[in-house]
Amino acid sequence: MKKFNVPNVYRSPLISAVKHKRRQEDKLKKDFSPTLLDFGGIHIFLARHFGFCYGVENAIEISFRTIQENPGKKIYLLSEMIHNPVVNADLVAKGVQFLMDTRGTMLLPLSDLRPGDIVIVPAFGTTMEMETALLDLGIDVEKFNTTCPFVEKVWNRAEVIARNGYSIIVHGKPQHEETRATFSHSAVNAPTVVVTDMQETIELAKYITGEKSGASFYREFEGKYSHGFSVDKDLQRVGVVNQTTMLASDTQAIADYLKNIMINKFQLSEAQIPERFADTRDTLCYATYENQSAVYELVQTPADLAVVVGGYNSSNTSHLVELCAEKLPTYFIRSESELISSGEIHHFDLHQKAEVTTHGYLPQQKPVSILLTSGASCPDAEVENVIRKLVSFFKTTATVEDLVQRFAQEPAA
Repeated sequence: MKKFNVPNVYRSPLISAVKHKRRQEDKLKKDFSPTLLDFGGIHIFLARHFGFCYGVENAIEISFRTIQENPGKKIYLLSEMIHNPVVNADLVAKGVQFLMDTRGTMLLPLSDLRPGDIVIVPAFGTTMEMETALLDLGIDVEKFNTTCPFVEKVWNRAEVIARNGYSIIVHGKPQHEETRATFSHSAVNAPTVVVTDMQETIELAKYITGEKSGASFYREFEGKYSHGFSVDKDLQRVGVVNQTTMLASDTQAIADYLKNIMINKFQLSEAQIPERFADTRDTLCYATYENQSAVYELVQTPADLAVVVGGYNSSNTSHLVELCAEKLPTYFIRSESELISSGEIHHFDLHQKAEVTTHGYLPQQKPVSILLTSGASCPDAEVENVIRKLVSFFKTTATVEDLVQRFAQEPAA
């Protein structure tokens, strides 16, 4: 896979040594077991896969290169480059201005833009409407487009099934930048509706079966369907695509449920299923799959708690938190600064959608065992910082530097 020129400040000697050793031992990526970092008084189990993915590194490289190669020019980002506060703060510090927030609210008017200004399209992509608006202003949209190729893969898949006469159901978070972009690109080619979860899918299915009248659809799914969507006509043949960072198991369950609805309603044989339901296969990106699979394996390890590092508005990171929280106490933090002391931690509560403080989060017995992972937009340096902070709370028999040497020197198994 291509290697990107990412600023060294985002790299970590420890994480690089660990990842290199694991790649040497498992070149086919079949081993999802975690890596033990044994410091004596604290054992940290590091997920097999975590951190920057292809799309994120691509976006970072383009953004920082654009800044370096265009001194004196006005450079804008449509919205957050990725959902990580450290990276976005670094871009702002270099003079980049944000045009929108993550929910699509304009922070600066497009009328401020002039031909020749640079607008970077983030890794999530953008809507067809925004592309048109920028082109009308004389902005080169393609030159500084960092849209993740795995997001574009979803758009291409949607276009293919649209050409074959299917309506498109997008499994995603309606306010997420990627889902807004995917919805826009899909709606150009076919009737499109967004479902957030299985509960909404079950309600949508009631319009397919006729259990609910079409009139209530437009209230229930307000803001989630394309212009001119017809309940009676546009739910007869469907295919499912997804926001690439959703839980793979959730997307699969939604697709299976809707396929069974079609089979039962139209009394389809196996051979007839494609007449009503498109085989879209999985549109989840490789990094989301690997990170989620690594966490499924990680939580099989006996431990006292889990720590997940990443931006609080990061969809892929929040799903890793959910998976960990099913098994043991889990703390979602942005950086090591949230680890106030051995007795106090600031973290984000997904259920309350708020930052909270927990006291006594580290147990008294030794050694303490902690599961650790991070989202696809979190720099490895942030993970190492978290490790260093956790280790500082304990009497240890090894340092981070000791482990760097150990992983660098140990031969691959």
